[in-house]
Amino acid sequence: MDTIRTDVLVVGAGPAGSVTARYAASKGVNVTVIERRPEIGVPVRCGEFMPSDGELRGIFPNACIDDLFDMPSDLMARRTEAIRLTDPKMRSTDIPFTGYTTDRERFDRYLASRAEEEGASVITNCAFLRIENGIAVTSHGNIEYKVIVGADGPGSKVSRNLGLPRPENPYPAVTAQAKGNFENVVEMFFGGIAPGAYGWIIPKNGQANIGIGFSPKFADGTLSRYFDKFVETHKFEVMNRVEGKFVPSKGPVKRTFTDNGMTVGDAAGHVISVNGGGIPLAMIAGRICGLTAASKVKNGTSLEEYQKEWHRTMLRPLRTAARGKMLADIFAFGSDRRTEICMRLLGKRRLGNLIRCKRIFP
Repeated sequence: MDTIRTDVLVVGAGPAGSVTARYAASKGVNVTVIERRPEIGVPVRCGEFMPSDGELRGIFPNACIDDLFDMPSDLMARRTEAIRLTDPKMRSTDIPFTGYTTDRERFDRYLASRAEEEGASVITNCAFLRIENGIAVTSHGNIEYKVIVGADGPGSKVSRNLGLPRPENPYPAVTAQAKGNFENVVEMFFGGIAPGAYGWIIPKNGQANIGIGFSPKFADGTLSRYFDKFVETHKFEVMNRVEGKFVPSKGPVKRTFTDNGMTVGDAAGHVISVNGGGIPLAMIAGRICGLTAASKVKNGTSLEEYQKEWHRTMLRPLRTAARGKMLADIFAFGSDRRTEICMRLLGKRRLGNLIRCKRIFP
């Protein structure tokens, strides 16, 4: 196989990788994206929920949103008006929170197409294996690069090869689609399934994304058993195969750059710890990552600028969310009784702050 030569190599064609590629290519540098799966966006392994631009500006006031989240209307499967938090006794609290659900496979393909429109080359069914002497070894042959970006999830091989930290103690989670008519609210269930486990119902048109995640620290059963219990409790009609992934839960990693490499998205822990949301963060950080990569190639800019900028944009709310998750681990999880008491004591206002990555106590 011939060696591919590129300025920027992006490993992973999820939202983080495709947005990184799009913005790097928009500055005129040569960009190659490799994706180990044969088809971008398949299988779906997340909840498919996107906060509205207004909610994102409230959570990340320093982020540059402008046209980043401009999506074709057909990618907005269902608009939602609130997040409903339900305790182990099925008592619910509705938090006004606007957003929409999407079809993740089409969403990911759209983002990849935007990168290709800017000139990036996307290679599917191509697995990153390792770095040898500054060259990426892949299942399609060697790729020489000036900058490499790991957008390959919480178990990132790129991170390991660059000597960068990976997210600690990611939570296992599974998701599937269920047939039926559901309200225009995102529902999250805490307790009642297993200690430390949570479930969700995210409505779409004529169906919903349903799923379960749990902390192995508190729950001692299997994820499939908890999912089956969730399905039985709510009488879901599951439409497809259950898919699993790991979700970072302890906040962003401490270092996300080297002299010629960066990590972004799940690989960098860019996930809201209290709810597992990661798509918008991956896109916000991906934009910063792509622009920094292009500036490195063209002007010799230090990749440390990437970390400085995403820190300025996202670090404070992400740390606040991680602290909220830590407090939940200490006080709320471990038993349904503790979960119920904590949710009742927090009340609607503090639960709303928790969702929006704000402090729950002065």
